[in-house]
Amino acid sequence: MSVIALVLAAGSSTRFGSDKRRATLADGRSLLAHSVERARAVFDEVRVVLREGERGEDFGLPADCRVIVSAEATSGMGHSLAAGARSLLDTESQAVAILLGDMPWIESATLRRLAEAANASIIVLPRHAGQQGHPVIFGRDFWPALGQLHGDEGARSVVHAHRGSCVAVELEDAGVLLDVDTPQGLAWFIMPP
Repeated sequence: MSVIALVLAAGSSTRFGSDKRRATLADGRSLLAHSVERARAVFDEVRVVLREGERGEDFGLPADCRVIVSAEATSGMGHSLAAGARSLLDTESQAVAILLGDMPWIESATLRRLAEAANASIIVLPRHAGQQGHPVIFGRDFWPALGQLHGDEGARSVVHAHRGSCVAVELEDAGVLLDVDTPQGLAWFIMPP
């Protein structure tokens, strides 16, 4: 089963106070580059959604990492997710993992387990300690709905509309719940994996 990763990184980082995607980790990589490398270790292809005028090299992303530009990123995550989903139509992948660019603690083994559970007709929901986390993996059947999203809605509406197609995977990895909202939240992330 071919699963592609789509890393959403077109947000404004308002709670962080500066562009958290550029925050430098102990190994010298940016937060976004670290999150992308985690995905590249598992998925067949990784695409990253950025704002208009940004390039992958601005964040230290590998040259072969395809950048999708969200012209309406300032209008909300739904627009960025839709732009990314529409870019997938040229692939033969059967599922897409929607990752957030500010979640560097997800373990590679977790991403592999989620990818193994995926197929074209289901939505895979990671759970830890009874809470739903990220990345959610959407089978290809749901890509048209993702491509219609807008505003700050995100993919929640697609999940709710297709509850019968959702499969929850309980995980030991708390990283599926942890994102970076403030510089203090990133401070304890001292060493790369």
